[in-house]
Amino acid sequence: MSSAHRFDRGHTDDLMTFLAASPSPYHAVANTAERLEKAGFRQVAETDAWDASTGGKYVTRGGAIIAWYVPEGATTATPFRIIGAHTDSPNLRVKPLPDTGSHGWRQIAVELYGGTLLNTWLDRDLGLSGRITLRDGSHHLVNVDRPLLRVPQLAVHLDRSVNSDGLKLDKQRHMTPIWGLGDPHEGDLIRFVAEEAGVAAGDVTGWDLMVHSVEAPAYLGRDQELLAGPRMDNLLSVHAGIAALTAACASASLPYIPVLAAFDHEENGSQSDTGAEGPLLGNVLERSVFARGGSFEDKSRAFAGTVCLSSDTGHAVHPNYSERHDPGHHPMPNGGPILKVNVNQRYATDGSGRAVFAAAAERAGVPWQHFVSNNAMPCGTTIGPITAARHGITTVDIGVAILSMHSARELCGADDPHLLASALTAFLEG
Repeated sequence: MSSAHRFDRGHTDDLMTFLAASPSPYHAVANTAERLEKAGFRQVAETDAWDASTGGKYVTRGGAIIAWYVPEGATTATPFRIIGAHTDSPNLRVKPLPDTGSHGWRQIAVELYGGTLLNTWLDRDLGLSGRITLRDGSHHLVNVDRPLLRVPQLAVHLDRSVNSDGLKLDKQRHMTPIWGLGDPHEGDLIRFVAEEAGVAAGDVTGWDLMVHSVEAPAYLGRDQELLAGPRMDNLLSVHAGIAALTAACASASLPYIPVLAAFDHEENGSQSDTGAEGPLLGNVLERSVFARGGSFEDKSRAFAGTVCLSSDTGHAVHPNYSERHDPGHHPMPNGGPILKVNVNQRYATDGSGRAVFAAAAERAGVPWQHFVSNNAMPCGTTIGPITAARHGITTVDIGVAILSMHSARELCGADDPHLLASALTAFLEG
């Protein structure tokens, strides 16, 4: 553990609560909205006319939420300070015709979402979560947070080469969870889900359902300096963004309009009406300017001074695979947030953005690290380049270094969530 910092147990405990309560993007949005409401924010509908009032507001759409705070004295050209994150994580999602099975086993047909690390979903007790849609268009959250499903691995006796030749999984044949015995019957799963939600099965006309591990987040290690849990990519950043936004709103004087933008569908390219490549963020920012009496010129001036921190998890150096990392850049847990750089614009950071982040970290007294990929390894990407290109705003890619990214259960330093939130707060406060 860092000698300079000891993790804020209260912040990390709260993150664990948020992770456990947010098994799907829809739950993450609902929990974010609840926390914002307690901080004095109010929801505004996209279909309503917006007013020029100050204070905290937010918009939700599916698995995305945009929240912003207009301070007293803000002008129509006041720039924004944006924290960007995403609510979705790689997992297994229920197909349109879910009821399947064979050889006396009842199973659920699933589709693979995002860059799922398949083997981490094997032999794990799984629940079911998401939302259902009724005939009247209303949505109901569903969270069966108990052992319901399981993807069983083949016994070593029937696959003698698994430990020598490696595990080989067919995405179609080998990832179908079991949930009971007997013959499958069409409608069984939705009838079960409707009963869990307290609605009539005949009223359910749509669903967005997915599986999740029911194992709770936990501290790990002799000194409990590590945190193991699900969906840290990227609910860790969403949670830190909520903490930063609500803390910044208590500041006596804000030179910027602070914003939290948590998108859906980052894990499969962000191309949706709730993804970062969609129009949602731009519409919200523009409408905020116009509602306060601003013009296109004012909006352009505000955007020109805006900065976004795209906060997403990154790779800590792996002790068993250190050769996969750049030899000069080895981010460590509890070393503070990482600044992500890629000259081919897989990350949006440049020198001026680096200076903005460094200044915020310095004000917060937070250590930070650099991340760059090994030249021989392909580099991942984030909402950062999309945000910069779509809206023409300065964007910086940062995050917390973790192990086991895209696993059903990831690992980070228990100090880092608090350090990230502190740096984000200083960034929003300017």
